[in-house]
Amino acid sequence: MTAFTKGACLKRLIAITGAIAIGGVAFLYSGLYSMGADDPHYDITTWALETLRENSISRSSKNIEVPSDLDSVDRLLKGGADYNDMCAGCHLKPGKTESDFTLGLYPSPPNLADISRAGEDAQAADQRNFWIIKHGIKASGMPAWAPGHDDVRIWNMVAFLKRLPDLTEAQYQSLTARGKK
Repeated sequence: MTAFTKGACLKRLIAITGAIAIGGVAFLYSGLYSMGADDPHYDITTWALETLRENSISRSSKNIEVPSDLDSVDRLLKGGADYNDMCAGCHLKPGKTESDFTLGLYPSPPNLADISRAGEDAQAADQRNFWIIKHGIKASGMPAWAPGHDDVRIWNMVAFLKRLPDLTEAQYQSLTARGKK
């Protein structure tokens, strides 16, 4: 390639990049993209957001040390009561498939009572659940619980999540009832 041709290619590349940037800014300011929770994202937007979310959580949670006592009854009972108070409204409980609240959320929160952990790397799932509960997920409705909850309390909820898909409605009721203080 001659110097003239290289220079022409570089100018074209700069012009194309500039046009894409200007088009992107114009789109952002146009208001054409619907932000209504009742209007789903374009498939490419969903893919991009889900890919970014999953890779970010995976990277951020991979070095979290999982406590060895997550299967303790004490953690299960404490985590169950907190799950019932703070999580069941969005993530449901055994026997429920939806609520008025979940019907209006976009993206819809996962029904954690129905998610099987079979075949899943248990440590990675525990790390992931801890990170999500602690830090939340932007623009999803999932709050960060760290400001009002210490790590022990968050791990208790992770312990409960491990057992949740296997619970019957009656077992759930027993495990999530808070004693009188």
